[in-house]
Amino acid sequence: MKESCTEQCADQVKADADPSPITDTQPNGGFVSQFSVPKMDCPSEERMIRMALDDLGPGIALEFDTPHRKLKVFYDNNLEAIRSRIESLGLGAVLEHTQDIGSSELSQAVASADAVNQKEAGILKWLLTINGIMFGIEMVVGWYAQSTGLIADSLDMFADAAVYGLALYAVGHSAHMKLKAAHFSGWLQMILALGALSEVIRRFIFGSEPLSILMMSFGFIALIANSVCLVLINKQKDSGVHMKASWIFSANDVIANLGVILAGLLVALTGSRYPDLVIGFVIGLIVLNGARRILQLKS
Repeated sequence: MKESCTEQCADQVKADADPSPITDTQPNGGFVSQFSVPKMDCPSEERMIRMALDDLGPGIALEFDTPHRKLKVFYDNNLEAIRSRIESLGLGAVLEHTQDIGSSELSQAVASADAVNQKEAGILKWLLTINGIMFGIEMVVGWYAQSTGLIADSLDMFADAAVYGLALYAVGHSAHMKLKAAHFSGWLQMILALGALSEVIRRFIFGSEPLSILMMSFGFIALIANSVCLVLINKQKDSGVHMKASWIFSANDVIANLGVILAGLLVALTGSRYPDLVIGFVIGLIVLNGARRILQLKS
């Protein structure tokens, strides 16, 4: 009996000295979890994920692989909170696997992410300023020139400014407030896009006389503005897939600017208003689809 008790005590001491692995907290290290995010295909979704996780603490780093719809999250605890926040965004996120990492690897990932975020914040301010100014200019000139192409392109500028503004607004606000701001931006973007499409239909029915010179001139100015944005983003393009996606986002805007310039040239050569109506309708649909994606994000 005494020997049996001794064996039991020894077993208990051994169990206390060698506990089972901990899955969500680890004082001397951290974790990295990989998520599959099927609906993450542009900077809007990436920034929504950043905003959703921002107030969980400073010890979190994110690594995006947008082309393959993958996300790695480096953290020291709170897996369930991280998982819940990401899944609540409605992007189809699924946790694929989690593995332990050392404290030095976690610290390095967080420090690297902080450094990149600080550089990105400066760039975002410039992008917000450029796109905001061009939105106002193109909208006014578009109405004066009776050009649905310029009006729709100004809304494309607004869409970009909204995305960059939301990224800056994210700092210091709760996830709930960030998502409310995103939804407000999405509704405003949708209203403006529907207004632009309605204007295309109105001018199609009642007629218009777009001024080709103003279309080409301000389309070219917008092209320069977006080219400057590309140069600014290019400085950080290799810091991660997140900024590479932003670079692609602005590159698409350059294509839209070229479309406005081409439409203006066709208006001048043919005397027809239809090239302006077509480009205005196409850009309007693109902006409307962007608003739809933002509004689909769940709080």
